Amino acid sequence: MKKNVLIFGVIAGLIVTAMMVASTLACYYNPDFKGNELLGYAGMLVAFSFIFVGIRNYRDRYSQGVITFGKAFKVGFFIALVASTCYTAVWLVEYYLFIPDFIDRYAAHLIRQAKEDGATAAQLAGTEKDIAFFRSVYQTPVGVILATYTEVLPLGTVVALISALILKRRTSRSSGASGN
Repeated sequence: MKKNVLIFGVIAGLIVTAMMVASTLACYYNPDFKGNELLGYAGMLVAFSFIFVGIRNYRDRYSQGVITFGKAFKVGFFIALVASTCYTAVWLVEYYLFIPDFIDRYAAHLIRQAKEDGATAAQLAGTEKDIAFFRSVYQTPVGVILATYTEVLPLGTVVALISALILKRRTSRSSGASGN
């Protein structure tokens, strides 16, 4: 299982980190951050499609075509964890070495966007409170790591859950019955 998880986790990790780097570069060339969230989540979904492929590969190549929901979820979750770890590691390097002003730029964008959307004084205060919390989380590397994992790992977990539900099989197809 380890080899399968590492192979598909690293593939997913390379894709999701490449999309993150592209998205980050785009935000520095487009200060409106337009399309960056969409690009980021689309990249995550493309990357996490390898969770499905990895579970199916494990079931068909290493488990004689049979896999329980629990085992399928475990394989998928660990693939998501490897990919999320790649994402988090690259973000740490990117953030600390190349874009340490990211929080300031993003905060300015959020405030500008709220004003453009016609936010009331109370709504602006709420946005500023959210930004202050975000800044406090980013004060330590542990905070950055936890915040970054919460960006990506929940989506990977959901994909692992859905993939496990689809791919679980109690009997081998060669025996004539399907447990799907």
